[in-house]
Amino acid sequence: MISQLIENNRRWAEQRSRQDPEYFPRLSRQQAPEYLWIGCADSRVPANEIVDLDPGELFVHRNVANLVVSSDLNCLSVLQFAVEVLKVRHVIVCGHYGCGGVRKAMETKQLGLIDNWLGPLRRLHGQHQEELQEFNNLEARVDRLCELNVMSQALNVARTPIIQNAWHRRQPVTVHSWIYGLKNGLITDLGGNFDGLQCLPPADRLDAP
Repeated sequence: MISQLIENNRRWAEQRSRQDPEYFPRLSRQQAPEYLWIGCADSRVPANEIVDLDPGELFVHRNVANLVVSSDLNCLSVLQFAVEVLKVRHVIVCGHYGCGGVRKAMETKQLGLIDNWLGPLRRLHGQHQEELQEFNNLEARVDRLCELNVMSQALNVARTPIIQNAWHRRQPVTVHSWIYGLKNGLITDLGGNFDGLQCLPPADRLDAP
């Protein structure tokens, strides 16, 4: 029942206060995270918990299949606030193996409104069809597309004027590509991180404003 959630909250708050009386007063004063997490909305991937950070230490944005698209003002607003106001030093794009959004993007069945959202993933799937067909089972193909999606979205983050202007200001910020394993709870760094304009293809680089 929904009322159980309120009861869970009260019990959790009381336990936290007993363990650390300054916990909530400390949180209420200011958040100063060094990390922005762009992850999947999947309920099995709780961002703070899997990297063992307290609230206030990780700024979080989540959506279906951890996409970063230029028309998503929600994601871009979070990114701008994190970089320009909070001054985060790391932007982490973290997907997860077995992602349902990625799996659906590999199918041709219509799903409704979410088909518009999954469009970039469907195109990514098409671009990598030859590579994906080398895997002998569907699960392996899904997991590989999950990896390719994370790396593609990290590149999309680095392409934004928000990140590039930070680099022009010599503000230290690095974009990371991570993926989480639901079966073992472990994060893998997929590499290909972006920490400056030199990491981008010349065609993606923007001049200083």
